[in-house]
Amino acid sequence: MRVGKNKLALIVVAGIWAAGIGYGQDTTDHLQQLVELSARRIVTAEQVALAKWDSGRPVEDGPREEKVIANAVKAGQAKGLDATAVSNFFRAQIEANKLVQYALLADWRRAGKAPDHQPVDLAGTIRPELDELGTELIAELLQTTSLRAGASCSTDVANAVGDYVLAHKKDFSAVERMALDRAMGAACGK
Repeated sequence: MRVGKNKLALIVVAGIWAAGIGYGQDTTDHLQQLVELSARRIVTAEQVALAKWDSGRPVEDGPREEKVIANAVKAGQAKGLDATAVSNFFRAQIEANKLVQYALLADWRRAGKAPDHQPVDLAGTIRPELDELGTELIAELLQTTSLRAGASCSTDVANAVGDYVLAHKKDFSAVERMALDRAMGAACGK
């Protein structure tokens, strides 16, 4: 079957248009779920900081961080993701969470107390939540592989974060906004 150039061009344009309908969003919108998951991970920082305030433990927890990264790399590789890209992305997620923890702990030290709160079960409640978010982040990294490898990725990520922050500015502190930029700073790549 022979297809003329004009007909072939029409088929290609229709295919691209149909793909757009399937997504129904532009590149920035496609990255929103990844940004949302990263933001949810950042929001846990307050609970982590409260647990560390109560226990007197430091923000830095190298063995736990390495375990999280190793588990993420293993899960990512099982789905065909690049190990270095996954490692860099999760390291950025952890650093962003720590940024918020440090800021909150410093605020509470200056105030002489943390906010009133119920005891936080870091191991039994927060870490399983972070592990679940990690699983969701891996799935979303897989979904956005081609977008994150694109030449405009850094701009697209910055715009996606900006859209998220604008939509959540009443619920998201300045430190959390900065942390989200940090967390998503390693999103681009393979």
